Amino acid sequence: MKINRVLGLFALLMAVSLGSGCDRIDNKAVPSFIVRIDLGDFALWNTYGVGGMGDYRIFNREKRLPANFPYNANTFTGFGGVLLIMGLDGPLAYDLCCPVESNHDITLSINPENFEAVCPKCGSCYNPLTGAGGPLRGVAINTHVGMRQYHVMPSGGGYVISN
Repeated sequence: MKINRVLGLFALLMAVSLGSGCDRIDNKAVPSFIVRIDLGDFALWNTYGVGGMGDYRIFNREKRLPANFPYNANTFTGFGGVLLIMGLDGPLAYDLCCPVESNHDITLSINPENFEAVCPKCGSCYNPLTGAGGPLRGVAINTHVGMRQYHVMPSGGGYVISN
């Protein structure tokens, strides 16, 4: 049921983006901060990585999320924390800060029903599953801002997230 809803949402998003080719989405509205999360070890990826579509994990060094993650001096989690989510084509990563608010204390949460990233303050919704993190509803549509995306690169038995 959830997969059908996600695929329908994906098709709708693609149709909208094809019909509005002149509109550019600014995925750089969130300030650029260093990101480096090393999940390249097989054991780390199995513990802290993501598996099936829509599966997600939040990393925030300042808030110690996840609580038992082995943060070290070389681990950085961006401006508002990092969302690691299994998208349609593999793992994807974004900054959790709402691009409309650009305040590191105002972070997006994931709606488990449709996997949209939702801002608790402005109500904007984003699609993190397609690799674009583009806006779906709310102020973000009018301001043409999307989620800041990070690189997820294969390494060893897992992945490394960086910018």
